[in-house]
Amino acid sequence: MPGAAADAAASFSPLRPTLVRVAYRMLGSVADAEDVVQEAFIRWMGADRARVHEPEAFLRRTVTRLCLDHLKSARHQREIYVGPWLPDPIVEEEVEEDVTLPLMLALERLSPLERAAFLLHDVFGLSFEEVAATVQRDQAACRQLASRARIHVREARPRFQVEKQRGLELAEAFFAASRSGDMTALGAMLATDVSFHADGGGKRPAARRPIFGFDRVIKVHEALSALFKKLGSQLVRIGFINGLPGFVTREADGELQTTALQIEGGKIAAIYVVRNPDKLRHLH
Repeated sequence: MPGAAADAAASFSPLRPTLVRVAYRMLGSVADAEDVVQEAFIRWMGADRARVHEPEAFLRRTVTRLCLDHLKSARHQREIYVGPWLPDPIVEEEVEEDVTLPLMLALERLSPLERAAFLLHDVFGLSFEEVAATVQRDQAACRQLASRARIHVREARPRFQVEKQRGLELAEAFFAASRSGDMTALGAMLATDVSFHADGGGKRPAARRPIFGFDRVIKVHEALSALFKKLGSQLVRIGFINGLPGFVTREADGELQTTALQIEGGKIAAIYVVRNPDKLRHLH
């Protein structure tokens, strides 16, 4: 039996990063994605592996189906979530363009099957034959699911790609202006229809609703900068958060916080702040 377990682990381990990637993009939660992948591993250990000709396809189907089951309960959890819900932040050195934060928020508005069909086909490049086998629908239905999903997420696709270095410079400048209280510098970076979204999950102070418009967002940052100057806010790193330029900070309560900036036409169109400590544990 120990030999069988070692064999299962040896064939599973190289596929784990891809499986976590699929699960995270389905669920928007690092912890839930890891739980799903661990359950897939347990099932892999119990499977007749000699009869599985394509382990990656088998495991991808298993993970996707587990995610679909999870989303049925997750949808209810999101309905009772306190304040705006944002996906767990993934901090990277390079831009991840396949599923940016705005696109993941758009995926939240899809049905679980639409989300699966879109991700598997449009993001991970699977054939509709494989998608159909995974979600247990016929190919025509899967094409329709993916087509409906594309219509919903079209607006979330970046219209103007921000150059990597420029994005990082804007993130650094935004941090400096927002912490020092330089509202003139901050205002010069913001689009007129800028929005501000903060996810505290009811566990740390955060705006309970998104804030829209230049004047209201500036007013919020005037109040925040006074707190930052009084209590402190330490920059941990600049980087890309779910494909958007941003930064990680350690705030006065000792907890981490991420800020991601959606940039359109050289201006910041949306600010996404994650404060819920449950969503930041993996960053420690």
